[in-house]
Amino acid sequence: MIGAGIAGLAAARVLSERFAQVVVLDRDVLPSEPVPRRGVPQGHQPHILLAGGMRTFNELFPGFEDELIAAGGTRFDTGLGLCSYRMGRRWPSAPTGVSLVSATRPCIEAIVRSRVDARPTVTIRDRVAVSKLLGSATAARKATTVTGVVLDDGEEIRADLVVDCSGRGARSDRWLAALGLPTPGLLEVKVGVSYTSRYYRRRPGDLTGWSAIFILPTPPGEHLSGLALPVEGDRWLAGIGGWHVTEPPADAESFEGHAHGLPDPILSELLDRAEPVSDLVTTRFPSSRRRLFEQLPEPPAGYVALGDAVCSFNPVYGQGMTCAAMSAIALGRALDEHGRQAARPYYAAVARILDVPWSFAVGGDFSFPQTTGPRPRGFAVRRWYSRRIAWASQIDSGVNATFARVQHLVDPPSTLMRPAFVVRVLRMAGKRRRGSGPVR
Repeated sequence: MIGAGIAGLAAARVLSERFAQVVVLDRDVLPSEPVPRRGVPQGHQPHILLAGGMRTFNELFPGFEDELIAAGGTRFDTGLGLCSYRMGRRWPSAPTGVSLVSATRPCIEAIVRSRVDARPTVTIRDRVAVSKLLGSATAARKATTVTGVVLDDGEEIRADLVVDCSGRGARSDRWLAALGLPTPGLLEVKVGVSYTSRYYRRRPGDLTGWSAIFILPTPPGEHLSGLALPVEGDRWLAGIGGWHVTEPPADAESFEGHAHGLPDPILSELLDRAEPVSDLVTTRFPSSRRRLFEQLPEPPAGYVALGDAVCSFNPVYGQGMTCAAMSAIALGRALDEHGRQAARPYYAAVARILDVPWSFAVGGDFSFPQTTGPRPRGFAVRRWYSRRIAWASQIDSGVNATFARVQHLVDPPSTLMRPAFVVRVLRMAGKRRRGSGPVR
């Protein structure tokens, strides 16, 4: 297992029931406390574990949600607790039945790592870096199978299966090509996202009537987004950034100035009265990337990629951890059904997992004319309909609840295409655009 982030740990948990020994390798010094680390550059920024992801983590680690809350996480209904502003208007306060638990990425990772580390078949090694893959020709001399890895110090580790969870910067193309193995095609959508975050002290009554804030711009004229999440240690984690922002806030004055420039004042009002307890940290995310392993005629035997090594999403949408956990489950099922021939069915399953969140994210990104890259099939129709779902959601709590379940990867997207739902969306979207119709 290459990488001890969320993807690598989830995969290690799955493989620990299927192999006699699982070795997890990471180049970082893995901290004993839940603090950001160098190998997770977004670790300082706000993270969301979607409801579908929470369900998957609870499957992998029974009691995970309760443990996250005990560590200081905050649970809230997305319709009642999240003050959400988009398309020029706040969403109404109404239950969706979709709950989130807000906590920092280091807290989530620390709990998962402690669970995985406690499994007797798993060994986690930090401060080690993989330099290349090992491979050997088959008996027919017609193909090569990955048989392990080589570390920077020359140590060789043999393995029946190498799982590459080394993240967005995975060197899989170079490693596979060096063995004469096929490499996947790449989709890249340049989004130019930059965002800056800071911790604030959280006190009772800071945010009357709400638990968290999420403000999205209305493209193409607006670009800035804002977020404030309640996290462990009685803190707010506030983030401000956006698409194609050339100069993200780099100091307290510009951070507060950007907050006051958001279309809804709720975040700036919170920050004006809250006490900062950390420095500012800025992260840049130039592009979303998806490696098309599912299109390889013959995926390499003895090797699979998982998590950001396959697909690195625009982090604004909070899909990465959830898709990684779901992909780990898919890997286990493929191994159970296909054994050593699991690569192709595994990548097919991962493609199905990624298609919906990729289309949601990329569709949103292309609302900004500066975004470049390949557009998904049916993009124009999908954007047209998605916009009407958003309008309808602003005045119809039933539409909002249904859409929330699809967004959080709980229900399939086919739910949004049921005839009765489509009719309801179009009717309510028309009322919203005309400015009529009470919130239901």
